[in-house]
Amino acid sequence: MINISPDKSMATPHYIQIAKNIRAFINNSDIDAGEALPSERELCQKTGVSRVTIRKALDVLVADRVVERKHGAGTFVLPRIEHLGSSLKGFTGNAHIKGHNPQAIWIVKAYGTPTTEEAAILQISVKDKVVRLGRVRQFENQPVAIEHAVIAARLLPDIEDIKESLYQALEIKGNRPVKGTQKVRASLASPTEAALLSVEEFSEVLRIERRSFLQDDTPVELTRSAYRGDRYDILMNLETNQLS
Repeated sequence: MINISPDKSMATPHYIQIAKNIRAFINNSDIDAGEALPSERELCQKTGVSRVTIRKALDVLVADRVVERKHGAGTFVLPRIEHLGSSLKGFTGNAHIKGHNPQAIWIVKAYGTPTTEEAAILQISVKDKVVRLGRVRQFENQPVAIEHAVIAARLLPDIEDIKESLYQALEIKGNRPVKGTQKVRASLASPTEAALLSVEEFSEVLRIERRSFLQDDTPVELTRSAYRGDRYDILMNLETNQLS
């Protein structure tokens, strides 16, 4: 196990430092979901801090759904959230497939007009009406992503009829997308994003831009999201014709 001891010259509380270091160990190691962390006694020996401090550090990780405690057995690593990058499913659909309970905190749900870039991507006029949807997506009451979507208003029902799933709302008017593209890149969270995701400033995030289309290639959505890098994995299905 890497050195998880706190830097005693820092003002940051020791338990916060240790929680951060254990999280880094889990993210950067080959430790699998379901594996046990060292016991509290072992962690005390490795870090030179009290058991109370270790318990507070583990409390942080339990609250963030990184680990779970099993009474009398120890502390175990929880599985990361996985998204099948080759599947055209929305956040809600992917969550249900994986057995998660998705929630959303709305930031914005409003009508507006597109920027020049958005109009070009959606193939509409800058004078056309669009729906802007912004929300923090959650699993088990923990924020995992910030999602901003722009859709031509004519493709959607009334804005008040848009509930948990964007794709279900599109389906009401027969405009559920059937194909799309998705671009993923690594980045760092801005101060605002960090606050919304409950992570430290400049933490790693995955930025995902999705463009989806109807069967006749009519653009449906432009969605740009920032996912917590410590809680989210992108999986890809590979076929033999994709491999050289």
